[in-house]
Amino acid sequence: MNVVVIVGVVIVAIVSITSHEAAHGFVADRLGDPTAREHGRLTLNPIPHIDPFFTVLLPLLLIVIGAPFIFGGAKPVPVNPARLHRPRRDSALVGAAGPLMNVAIGIALTAVFVAVAGKDGPFDDALQRIAAIGIFINALLAVFNLIPIPPLDGSRVVQYFLPSGALAAYRRLEQYGLLIIVALLFFAPQLQRPLLAAVTWLVFAMASLFGVQLQLAPVLQSALNG
Repeated sequence: MNVVVIVGVVIVAIVSITSHEAAHGFVADRLGDPTAREHGRLTLNPIPHIDPFFTVLLPLLLIVIGAPFIFGGAKPVPVNPARLHRPRRDSALVGAAGPLMNVAIGIALTAVFVAVAGKDGPFDDALQRIAAIGIFINALLAVFNLIPIPPLDGSRVVQYFLPSGALAAYRRLEQYGLLIIVALLFFAPQLQRPLLAAVTWLVFAMASLFGVQLQLAPVLQSALNG
């Protein structure tokens, strides 16, 4: 990858990660909880959402050590379920907002991919490489965060459907959630296959909206390998 592509991908990644968190705050605010607004987190400006470790250092460290899986995150937007109009339902909606934001960004980047050269090419210039990797990053963020392990967003959605007895036990997993996620990613590599399959499906589902699945595939493969 050349310097332009690397810088572009870093910018897209940071905006995608921080917009994911901002989406939680915007939806919570609309559903009655102004906590994010009170803490200055109701903004698409990425700076208030950046966590020095999870947004910057952790992904860089994983890249440097050649980790099989790269992930990171922004500072979680504060949400107080007790202030939501309907706490259990609204918590699920707030949780779903982050992945849906990433799907929206992925679709927007697919439009950029098409707009640069149209459906007939030529393909594989720097901007299209940035867009292609950005589509992949946002698909990964959406799918990864929908894993139903607390504190990931998928767990907020799952909690809406759990009976009261199971709900308390499920919530107790949150204190071990990060350790469970890291253990599964690094010590159960067989679980990476269905995750990658889901990410790939979402990438090409977004590409299919513009009819550019065949054009996107080689650009993305070349960009990821280069």
